[in-house]
Amino acid sequence: MNIHIFSNPTELGKAAGSAAAALIRKAIAEKGTANIILATGTSQFETLKHLIAEPGINWSAVTMFHLDEYIGLPITHKASFRKYLKERFLSQVRPLKAAHLIDGEADPVAEITRLGALIKQHPIDVALVGIGENGHLAFNDPPADFDTEQPYLVVLLDGPCRAQQYNEGWFASIDDVPPQAISMSVRQIMKAAHIICSVPDGRKARAVKDSLEQPVNNMHPASILQQHPACHIYLDHESSKWLAGR
Repeated sequence: MNIHIFSNPTELGKAAGSAAAALIRKAIAEKGTANIILATGTSQFETLKHLIAEPGINWSAVTMFHLDEYIGLPITHKASFRKYLKERFLSQVRPLKAAHLIDGEADPVAEITRLGALIKQHPIDVALVGIGENGHLAFNDPPADFDTEQPYLVVLLDGPCRAQQYNEGWFASIDDVPPQAISMSVRQIMKAAHIICSVPDGRKARAVKDSLEQPVNNMHPASILQQHPACHIYLDHESSKWLAGR
């Protein structure tokens, strides 16, 4: 695990986006294709913005998966992660080879089966992820399942997770935050050859400290990233302020 600290979210996003672009270009050069995972939410605004702006990426050779989606939330809702990716990524680049979005309005069991079969055919070259205020990785809230090999899961969102979504302005009230979601599993995320983890904002400082300095355990789900051989953590001044030595 490699930790990179920048002065602000813009500089963080520029570095993370550039690193992700280099890995995508490398995969295409070596294999002719690149398989990627994209995260959503406010933590990814700058990273995706700079990734899109990077030159020399043959997007027609890229297959994309994403991390999670609320169950039962229509794609027209501003909190829909499908909507987020369509507006902030897919509409900003040339058409991809394929974009496998999670349909939260479909039957959840059928959807996790469909996506699981697809991702097993596409070994992931680079995954873009974040860390939640409760330390979650995707929507794997504590205590996260570190053991299942199932690529996607139906999960329950805990109180701190739902509060984060409300406080970030995605929902009118905390009661409007769906209680369930489809999430990529921890083990599936860890199968990515490279992980780029972008975590700006002081709201994440406690989760960052716990995830990077506590022993690996499922009460701090993102702590599992300590065990990945090619994970780069991108922090800003505020999100890194509680790390030892800062």
